[in-house]
Amino acid sequence: MKIAVMGYGTVGSGVVEVIESHQNTISKGTNGQTMEVAKILDLRDFPGDPHETLFTKDFNDILNDDEIKVVAETMGGVNPAFDFTMKLLKSGKSVVSSNKELVAQKGPELLRAAEESGANYLFEASVGGGIPIIRPMSQCLIANNIEGVAGILNGTTNFILTKMIEDGMTFADALKLAQDNGFAEKDPTADVEGFDACRKVCILASLAFGKHVYPNQVATEGITNITLEDVSYIASAKGVIKLLGQIKYINENKIAAFVSPAVVFNGSQLASVNGVNNAILVRGDAVGDVCFYGPGAGKLPTASAVVADMVDCVKHINRKKFFGWGEGAEDYVADYKECLQMPFYVRAKASENKIKAAFGEVKFLSRIGQPSDEKAFITDIMTQNELEKKLEGFEVINIIKVTNY
Repeated sequence: MKIAVMGYGTVGSGVVEVIESHQNTISKGTNGQTMEVAKILDLRDFPGDPHETLFTKDFNDILNDDEIKVVAETMGGVNPAFDFTMKLLKSGKSVVSSNKELVAQKGPELLRAAEESGANYLFEASVGGGIPIIRPMSQCLIANNIEGVAGILNGTTNFILTKMIEDGMTFADALKLAQDNGFAEKDPTADVEGFDACRKVCILASLAFGKHVYPNQVATEGITNITLEDVSYIASAKGVIKLLGQIKYINENKIAAFVSPAVVFNGSQLASVNGVNNAILVRGDAVGDVCFYGPGAGKLPTASAVVADMVDCVKHINRKKFFGWGEGAEDYVADYKECLQMPFYVRAKASENKIKAAFGEVKFLSRIGQPSDEKAFITDIMTQNELEKKLEGFEVINIIKVTNY
């Protein structure tokens, strides 16, 4: 069967490589059918590339080729990926995507277009790179009521935090090392401010609870305020700091969804996830906690997930997979600050007496070189609104949520 690839960057070139090097394996999953790359769309030139004859700069070469039945969209961004994907789906071609931004922003429209035309729109690679998570949540865990999801969803921030925790690097030095090693972009804003993780939270929340969640509904905080002092204090409590995307079920009409640094204690499966690896922990009422771990990005890991979806599309070329979710609502995502209770790590310039007067008994933390007028402590469970009210009049240096995963 003829297929096409839109975008010949890191992931797109990996898709072509995996298809060509794994034909025997792929044919076992497609009842003997092979996948032939017929067109590659990219505006750039690739002189000397072994696939040079397959390149086109005209999207219509793919859209109007009736022999091409499945297309991989690995372009990134919303435009022109949305326009191209919508036209392909309406024409009856199935589309597979690694584009988390597109799915988070335009998922309902694209899923609806696929439903109407009988095509398939799949995006396993949009969350967790090579880690299987979309299919397990939509199929293997379907007998569970999902109570919550917590994930280390961004390899760049996890690498930076790992270097701060294990090697005592400052945030700035760890970021530079990540950039030098190709783990962070020249402009790392989407990673370090949590926007990349936010998009993945939208997809996971939509999948887990059946209604679409948009990025502007997810409160998002990055790791730029995390310091070595915070790392040291939390180490004294036998914990580490991770950037987590968290989703909590509240009721049929409400969920909470947010991205923020979080204290994870050493007994958690998430605490030992280091470097550029990702992990997603799903809590179901029947199965309990299950954790999906592995490389969250990278050329071949992400390409493997894209190609697996393409195989699924080939298998269902004349059948529509039941997959997707419904429209969201403006008030669907609750304000976690007023509805969720949790402990908090607080670092402030204050006396023990003042802290005890405001909070009662707390767990005080310590570090080498701790100034006499600085205190760090972990509170009892409360909402963040309650915390902020108790901290009125305090000189607060930092606040970090404490997770129960």
